Amino acid sequence: MIQSQFQDLYNEAVDMLSENLPEYLTYHSLEHTLYVLDRAIYIGKKEGVSEKELLLLKIAALYHDMGFINSNIEHEQEGCEIAKTKLKKYQLSTSELNTICGMIRATKIPQNPQNHLESILADADLEYLGTKHFQEGSDRLFKELKHFNPSLTPKQWHTIQKEFLTNHQYHTDFCKRYKKHRKIKNMEQLN
Repeated sequence: MIQSQFQDLYNEAVDMLSENLPEYLTYHSLEHTLYVLDRAIYIGKKEGVSEKELLLLKIAALYHDMGFINSNIEHEQEGCEIAKTKLKKYQLSTSELNTICGMIRATKIPQNPQNHLESILADADLEYLGTKHFQEGSDRLFKELKHFNPSLTPKQWHTIQKEFLTNHQYHTDFCKRYKKHRKIKNMEQLN
């Protein structure tokens, strides 16, 4: 795939998400995807990836939650299948598609990335945990989860968040160094 085709791919992905994502997805929204794309580029550059790797990372970021169009269950695998179908016209190799799918699957909770690019996208997906945007992201996710489980209480959500932050680990050197401290601070505010 040539770099110039990325704009077409980007426009197509954004259109698909904006037209097809259910409105009750207040967290896994187009806005979230664009935030993850921005963070993936930023972290990728800090981690020193090549231009080709950065291109694959950007594509994976755009498709990492695409599966939510069809289902909230196993949405990573669903997103991978959509990516394989939609990206055929961009002449990506089987190896490149497999790399993209690996990154998409690496965002599945609990995260278990298997290589550097997977670690970058996994960290980009949850980068907000270690930022001033934590509370806003948490509120959006609570609202979305209430759609699937109307009996979820703020107290239960508080407990879920504390446990999640306690168990979460960043994977890249950049996020370990620059996001961990703020994540701990955000965790302390939950006490």
